[in-house]
Amino acid sequence: MTRIIPASELILNPDGSVYHLHLKPEHLASTVFTVGDPDRVPLVSRLFDSIEFKTAKREFVTHTGYIGKKRVTVMSTGMGTDNVEILMTELDALVNVNLETREVLSSKKSLEIIRLGTSGAMQKEIPVGSLLASQKAIGLDTLFQFYPELSGPKDWAETVKTALNLTFLPYEATADPGLLEKLPADFRKGITITAPGFYAPQGREVRIAPRIQGMMEKLRALKIGVETLTNFEMETAGYYGLGELLGHKMISLNAIVANRMTQEFDKNAEKTVDKLIQKSLEAYS
Repeated sequence: MTRIIPASELILNPDGSVYHLHLKPEHLASTVFTVGDPDRVPLVSRLFDSIEFKTAKREFVTHTGYIGKKRVTVMSTGMGTDNVEILMTELDALVNVNLETREVLSSKKSLEIIRLGTSGAMQKEIPVGSLLASQKAIGLDTLFQFYPELSGPKDWAETVKTALNLTFLPYEATADPGLLEKLPADFRKGITITAPGFYAPQGREVRIAPRIQGMMEKLRALKIGVETLTNFEMETAGYYGLGELLGHKMISLNAIVANRMTQEFDKNAEKTVDKLIQKSLEAYS
């Protein structure tokens, strides 16, 4: 039986576009680059050979165009897995739901989604200015308390739960192997912690002491075989988990602009981000 999605569950704008992203299916390419900061969208699209479409609503800014003969989209998401949930759900609806009849399509399409973000390293040997691909991500947010259980192993999730004495089990998900293989050799591979905030959830203290004391030291010391945790950010695990459930290919690429152990911040962070953008476009377009 064909499923019809009610108007209250998938909201559309008066022009028929999906509510938050303000996009119609014809506005979206099958390869999508995502960035957190809306101001970073034109930094990516300036490298397109042509731009055919632009729109913006809230923090979601979208440019679609061509690099050579390859049609690509770049869009901003804002920060956090709550925004990622909106993004992934509405991107999926654009390709897997008939928005006019609200029917779920019987033949499903899979998008390639490449996150281009910034991140802080938690190991001394990962210098600022380097590029890192998240092979795996561990989510410290509670997004997946509301979604079906993921299919992969939970070794790292259980190890992190024990180390931090958490009252819930984090979730664990992985990048698409095919997208990982396309990266140049100068990308490091790592295991990323996705936090539900920038300060205390990543072990930072400004005026309020975090509840979990010594969080950074506890996490950086963890090891499973030869694997260690490599970096903090705020979106990757949500992308990977929803990518698995919805059937989209996902990879998260990080410009390392801080090292939490050496307490350095990249003085050339803008150049590092630009390097990430250029190398990513070359790899996936």
